[in-house]
Amino acid sequence: MEEVPDPVIQEPTDAIVRITSTAICGSDLHLYEVLGPYMHKGDVVGHEPMGIVEEVGSAVTNLRKGDRVVVPFNISCGHCFMCSQGLQSQCETTQVKEKGSGAALFGFSELYGSVPGGQAEYLRVPHADYGPIKVGSELPDERYLFLSDILPTAWQGVEYANVEPGGVLAVFGLGPVGQFAARIGAHRGYRVIGIDPVPERREMAARHGVETLDYAKGVADELREMTDGRGPHGIVDAVGMEAHGSPVAGFAHQALGLLPDKLAQKAMETAGVDRLAVLHTAIDAVRRGGTLSLSGVYGGQASPMPLLTMFDKQLQLRMGQCNVRHWTDQLLPLVEDDADPLGVTDLVTHRSGLEGAPALYEKFQKKEDGCIKVVLNPGA
Repeated sequence: MEEVPDPVIQEPTDAIVRITSTAICGSDLHLYEVLGPYMHKGDVVGHEPMGIVEEVGSAVTNLRKGDRVVVPFNISCGHCFMCSQGLQSQCETTQVKEKGSGAALFGFSELYGSVPGGQAEYLRVPHADYGPIKVGSELPDERYLFLSDILPTAWQGVEYANVEPGGVLAVFGLGPVGQFAARIGAHRGYRVIGIDPVPERREMAARHGVETLDYAKGVADELREMTDGRGPHGIVDAVGMEAHGSPVAGFAHQALGLLPDKLAQKAMETAGVDRLAVLHTAIDAVRRGGTLSLSGVYGGQASPMPLLTMFDKQLQLRMGQCNVRHWTDQLLPLVEDDADPLGVTDLVTHRSGLEGAPALYEKFQKKEDGCIKVVLNPGA
């Protein structure tokens, strides 16, 4: 943690937000370990913030000083072709074309524009005339905070899994996104089976009506046994590139860390560096004609895939960064519901001011002390 200059208005569509809550995301751990070659000294990380508007640019008419807002992790304009299609994560105005990437993201390395992120006291928000979600002042931050990323990411993941009414949804990985994906599935009336090797994560999911399994060899067979021999109708992979049980790719991750940044970038852009154990297990486990939905982030360009099996099983595969603003209107009433149907108040396990962030990154990465979700409160 270090001091950086306070952000200032640079464009008429900017706003400056004083951050009151900001979370550490599983995607931040990719920067912490695998995507380090794309990070630079002085980068400000963090993409799950909310806070109070301090200043707005001359073209921002929808916000004013004192408004309370949640800031989506992807930066979108709201008026380009892609935004009009509900694909805000592919916004043509903010696409990072020099890297061949989609919409710019807060705090997520040069791959997505090197935009300073929200694990800080203040945040400059580009395209504030569209992106920020204005919320009420009475409920605590944690009722709203997860609208920035993980709640719409989970919602989109379940939507993409395409489970029929009353069907079976399996969720691999019961970290923050997986927890919400499982709860959303239960909210929609699916039978939900969550898979994770960490007991505390399974216990949390079970509190919300989710059947759970330990992640171990043979879990695909267990899922078939639980589903009349067919497998789940749809599977959400909420793990991504850092899955357990992938020793070769794990070695590749360590080797990348020893290379100079430019060489490591080249290796990542041409090699298969993803840990694919979970994805390959999901391909094995899903029923024939079923759907795989990838919410976990993958980063390798040459990761081997069992295409013969995928073709033979007639699988559908959907994935991608979440189009946060596409789902806002559906999710806002749920987080404001007194009944808290998605359990947004039962996720955070660790809280701290910004000074505690370095230690909590390590704890979250190592899955120590039952750490499932960390929220930082600048100025606390």
